[in-house]
Amino acid sequence: MNALTHRGVLAAIGAAALFGAGTPVAKLLLAHTSPWLLAGVLYLGSGLGLWVWRLLSGAPTVSLQRAELGWLAGAVVAGGMLGPLLLMTGLAGMAAADASLLLNAEGVFTALLAWFVFKENFDRRIALGMVAIVAGAAILSWPDKSGVGALWPSLTVLGACLAWAVDNNLTRKVSVADASFIAMTKGLVAGATNLALAFATGATWPSAAVVAGAGLLGLLSYGTSLVLFVVALRHLGTARTGAYFSVAPFFGAVLAIGLLGEPVTLQLVLAGVLMAIGVWLHLTEKHGHRHAHEPLEHSHEHDHDAHHRHVHSDGSPATAKHTHWHRHEPMVHSHDHYPDIHHQHPHPH
Repeated sequence: MNALTHRGVLAAIGAAALFGAGTPVAKLLLAHTSPWLLAGVLYLGSGLGLWVWRLLSGAPTVSLQRAELGWLAGAVVAGGMLGPLLLMTGLAGMAAADASLLLNAEGVFTALLAWFVFKENFDRRIALGMVAIVAGAAILSWPDKSGVGALWPSLTVLGACLAWAVDNNLTRKVSVADASFIAMTKGLVAGATNLALAFATGATWPSAAVVAGAGLLGLLSYGTSLVLFVVALRHLGTARTGAYFSVAPFFGAVLAIGLLGEPVTLQLVLAGVLMAIGVWLHLTEKHGHRHAHEPLEHSHEHDHDAHHRHVHSDGSPATAKHTHWHRHEPMVHSHDHYPDIHHQHPHPH
């Protein structure tokens, strides 16, 4: 199980690069509009862009079960409405590089919820990685000035991380569905709602160039990034996807230093080193043991690997990745694996 060539890991890192790069660019846009309106345009740009892409590519219609609709609705509220609003609010009062690295806390919150609320497995190496990331976030969020006012921007960014952590765990429940459909739905609903709330509180439209720039940024840093993130959830599970996604702040911090001319501080370097150690511990994880697969029926893109040995009803050969409803028969075997959609078995601690 080579993490650096695994489809889920590559998708998570791609999502991280796109999302992380968005923070310093959003910092530039905040000089021309309100945090709430920018949050709305970012997500609406994401939703509209993905809707056009699905229309042009002839993407199939997606039908979710009633229980899945509830999970998706909760994810939209937490990650599509609260998350971006809190991030834009905090970003308005702190350096983009600091905000970028502080976003590593999202991976920690995601893992804690996955482990202790949704019962996803973890081991000592994964836990130590999260401790290193938490330590880096604590150093980074410590204010240079005393008082609540100096701490407030960091707290709002941490609040965004918590909202996205809830979103990640709820999205895992529907990750087997079409990733672009999930991201499009989040973008359209959350973007329209945030825009309506922004105008209700007195926000006004910025220039057309700012709106277009924010929409394009939303499509890349929120829409495309989210599509890749959902793919990673499907292959890695929630906690590990959140851990790999933790490289996002490093992309943002580097871009902020180069794009905005922000200084390289000792606080930033120490936080970055600790967070890098935490991410490395996750990247070098090995997890394999004898486990049982219960009978399971679902539909998703797959090829005929060790977990997909079914025969097609029309007798057609499986020569490429394809999607259809299929059944997994009971199986017991041993190999390296992640807690993906086929490996959600319990682990004794």
